[in-house]
Amino acid sequence: MAITKIQSESLNLSDNYDFTGTVTGAGGITEVDQWRMTSNLTLPSSTSLITSNLERVSTDGFGKIGTGMSESSGVFTFPSTGIYHISFNGYINSGSSPWIGLFIMTTTNNSSYNFASEVYSGINTAGVHTSMTTNFIFDVTDTSTHKVGFYTARSSGTIVLAGDNQSNKTYFTFIRLGDT
Repeated sequence: MAITKIQSESLNLSDNYDFTGTVTGAGGITEVDQWRMTSNLTLPSSTSLITSNLERVSTDGFGKIGTGMSESSGVFTFPSTGIYHISFNGYINSGSSPWIGLFIMTTTNNSSYNFASEVYSGINTAGVHTSMTTNFIFDVTDTSTHKVGFYTARSSGTIVLAGDNQSNKTYFTFIRLGDT
């Protein structure tokens, strides 16, 4: 193992620095936000956008960093450009179906949405409770054209995706990892 000698001029551990303004260029996470479904949703058989009963988490000491996401009819808009980690966690609390799917769909032209990330599961016994999660890293280069929505589908039967306004059951997490 090679050890490099540090010259005393480049690093002085006894120096203290006081910052009296805004520190820029230091990196770090500048946006963290989390939203959830507030009530149960019976999944349709076709691929459908979750459009209602969505709220920013606000209970149990929740804290966000930055401006946070904005949402309109299930379409989420990013507060700034950057590389974002997006997570969709769905909690199934009843029903049965040969398969169910949760999808993160993104657009880079504010029009055509594509399947960016998908997760599938089969629940063949009514009353089974389970969670499913899918994630995507999205390069948001333009906040007016790059958007995200969360979609669901099932093959047959009845599936209920759980929502709650007091705890995260079905929820969405957004973390800005860095610059684009």
